[in-house]
Amino acid sequence: MENLMLEGSAKTPKVSFNASEGFLELKGRSIPENSIEFYKPLNNWIDSYATNPKGLTSVDIKLEYFNTSSSKCILDLFKQLEKLNGDNTEVKINWYFEEDDEDMEEAGEDYQAIIDLPFNMIEIEEI
Repeated sequence: MENLMLEGSAKTPKVSFNASEGFLELKGRSIPENSIEFYKPLNNWIDSYATNPKGLTSVDIKLEYFNTSSSKCILDLFKQLEKLNGDNTEVKINWYFEEDDEDMEEAGEDYQAIIDLPFNMIEIEEI
């Protein structure tokens, strides 16, 4: 399976989805003009990955900011990943937020309350 790598921009996050390692990362800002259009290939990739996932899938979310439409798309990604969490497979979410960024910390806690996946809340100096 092909990896999905997208360079980040001022409005879109860097995407690093590596099938052979079972590692997915979103990093940067997510304020695209059309969130649904931006996240569609990510959803499609996860659908393909779900046919033969690794035993452990690790997801690093390192966003400094995202808009409302992106928040729904990120929730959809988490819901897809939630389906992978089963008897022979495990999905872990690592939610990174900058120290003193209460908004991003709370956003991670909100997702943690909604999604049935293990969340690690990780405070760092800078994303």
